[in-house]
Amino acid sequence: MSAQSQKVTFQGSQGEDLAAKLELPLGQVRAYALFAHCFTCNKDIFAAARIASALAENGIAVLRFDFTGLGASKGDFANTNFSSNVADLVAAADYLRDTYEAPKLLVGHSLGGAAVLAAAGQVPEAKAVATIGAPADTEHVIHNFSANVEEIRSQGEAEVTLAGRQFKIKAQFLEDLEAQNLKGLIGSMKKALIVFHSPVDATVGIENAAAIFQAAKHPKSFVSLDDADHLLTRRADSIYVADVLSAWAARFIEARTQRDDGDAAGEVLVRETGNGKFQQQVLSGTHRMLADEPVSYGGLDSGPSPYDFVSIGLAACTSMTLRMYAERKGWDIGRISVTVDHAKVHAEDCIDCGEGKEGRIDRFERRISVAGEVEDAAREKLLEIADKCPVHRTIEAGAAVVTKLAS
Repeated sequence: MSAQSQKVTFQGSQGEDLAAKLELPLGQVRAYALFAHCFTCNKDIFAAARIASALAENGIAVLRFDFTGLGASKGDFANTNFSSNVADLVAAADYLRDTYEAPKLLVGHSLGGAAVLAAAGQVPEAKAVATIGAPADTEHVIHNFSANVEEIRSQGEAEVTLAGRQFKIKAQFLEDLEAQNLKGLIGSMKKALIVFHSPVDATVGIENAAAIFQAAKHPKSFVSLDDADHLLTRRADSIYVADVLSAWAARFIEARTQRDDGDAAGEVLVRETGNGKFQQQVLSGTHRMLADEPVSYGGLDSGPSPYDFVSIGLAACTSMTLRMYAERKGWDIGRISVTVDHAKVHAEDCIDCGEGKEGRIDRFERRISVAGEVEDAAREKLLEIADKCPVHRTIEAGAAVVTKLAS
């Protein structure tokens, strides 16, 4: 199952816009997950991108984002700390809950792993937590700039070099790290936990995995990453984590059978996402989609337009109707494909629109292709059967739309 990636933004804990990517399966979404990247990294680091993509291949939608002041997100990194990272994670979970569905799986890499452990208790819908190369205490991150600690304490801040880039670290950052009680939060989070760690991790030692595992309550699991490095730079290591994580998580994130807000037969719910001017979330049974307008109309082009959905319904119904007829007749017509174009035209200019129509009308042009060989008589019959598609009949006959204002 291939995945599709969408760029989104949401407001972080400090009121800044945070840049994010949502990896969506092409098929049904089994559950939503939230991914937290490593210290001073960003959402597009190799491991984050690979794991998110692989989880989406397994039906789990993944939101990964840049913490405040990092990557493409707004804000000043110098004014952030571990607590603000945790708050950004909670804000991301709120965004998913409001726009799609609350995350049932939280995944964190390195310090991002510590952050999801700390945030887990504030995301009640989360059933499972996964850490990858995570430290057992937040002070562990200080070793990344240990040579500057005294300067930070005495001067209140210092410029430090991390992964070849300059960052300003303030004293409040150190104080916040030292004030955390991560092991206490691990012991009380009441979520299933899986700990991924390499025994040769030179950045965060394997003893951290042991400490996290010991502090956690059951159910808990540990997976050794053998000879992987801290950032999982080898593609095989990232894919391995995603595959094991997908199989493990399936035990705890039950399959959705209905919407949280009810699912009457035939009912579709559409609501604004707050992202862009026109973007809408479409909920139909267990399915999640987006509707939008093209950029030229002021939209984000993140999903089909309303009229696109009408064309989709006509094309899908036509193909299904033809498939049922061909199977009933025993015809080997190969794969069916249907193209539908929609336009507003003047009735008097539409030669093939039929009689009794005036003014501007909606014209749907449908083109049917079959991969197999079909005799002329059968081709005519297929065109006749296409016109019996229920959606075709609805469009041609018109329909009653009853509108009520919900209480």
